[in-house]
Amino acid sequence: MLVKLNISALSETRWYQYLVRFLLGGLITAGAGIIAKKFGPSIGGLFLAFPAIFPASVTLVEKHERERKEDRGLEGKQRARDAAAADAAGATMGSIGLIVFAVVIWKLLPVHAPWSVISGGTLVWAAVSSLVWFGWKRDWFLRYGEQVLASKRKAPRGPDNQKDLAAKL
Repeated sequence: MLVKLNISALSETRWYQYLVRFLLGGLITAGAGIIAKKFGPSIGGLFLAFPAIFPASVTLVEKHERERKEDRGLEGKQRARDAAAADAAGATMGSIGLIVFAVVIWKLLPVHAPWSVISGGTLVWAAVSSLVWFGWKRDWFLRYGEQVLASKRKAPRGPDNQKDLAAKL
């Protein structure tokens, strides 16, 4: 799937779809505020980091992709699911960078100038998110997972295993 910016897609979105995004984003933000009031700002901040419009946007991405394919007379269900999955993967990658951004801000803000910490944190977020995206495109994580699984499949080395091997010979 090619990632690109499509400005004309803004005109395809109806007013009520923007309203749904706004309402869901507001509800998620208000929920984070309620959690922060009850459990403190550290816990509430974790929930505020949740992409507030993600639930609405991923359903709209799926709907628009399906409609686009169906307008051409094609079955668009799988393409729509793939587009929604790609949107979710991108949000996950950005969230990983956001976690690193939060840690940088948390650790450095008390001892350094706010403008430098926020600027540096933003650069770190961009670098980490880009690195995660690049690693995903190059299948680094898939290869790493396969290596971990392969190492777990190997028989353990020990006296019992050596006796079993000797008995088979």
